Amino acid sequence: MTETQSTTTGEASPSPQEFWDGRYRQSEKLFSGRPNLELVEETEGLTPGRALDLGCGEGGDAIWLARQGWQVTASDVSAVALERAARHAEEAGVAERIDFQRHDLATSFPSGSFDLISAHFLQSLIALPRDAILRTAAAAVAPGGTLLVVDHAGFPSWEPGPHPDVHFPSTQEVLAGLQLNHCQWEVRTERLYEHEVTLVDGRVMTRANNILKVRRLNA
Repeated sequence: MTETQSTTTGEASPSPQEFWDGRYRQSEKLFSGRPNLELVEETEGLTPGRALDLGCGEGGDAIWLARQGWQVTASDVSAVALERAARHAEEAGVAERIDFQRHDLATSFPSGSFDLISAHFLQSLIALPRDAILRTAAAAVAPGGTLLVVDHAGFPSWEPGPHPDVHFPSTQEVLAGLQLNHCQWEVRTERLYEHEVTLVDGRVMTRANNILKVRRLNA
């Protein structure tokens, strides 16, 4: 999304890059740097090849994939996030295995085909054409390749719905939005995953995520 939207005050809302650059500038480190557990579990047994990490943030998933032997294209709309991710990749010794690219996925998409495309938490409080982006991602999966979509299933237990207009899609909704030819694809994983999160104050809470993994058939 490149066009600005009007707010109730008459001011223009920020572009996606401005919005996410602002979010990342709020802290020197927005995420832990560890790979998402769902990525680790769902890629077990896959043969490393070309991977695409959509919404790579500060690079935790991309760096982990590179360490497993994948050649990674890592994309994000935030230049701030990409700068940090590239620095972290250098520190981890895997910079040569990761190509960081800035894309507003509503208007541009990394070129090529991929053996794995990972879209973790491609969700936003500002407008995002998710279904169209995920269909573009599916079209970029190579024969025999995998598309992994992981979404938050709802607000975390410590934040009970402060944004009532936010919709969290189910795996069935994501699958329907992909509009896949069922003769060419198979569903490998479709499940709800709940995990514990320890907050800064020591409280142990829960977070639920939806996992959808589909594989493009070779034929």
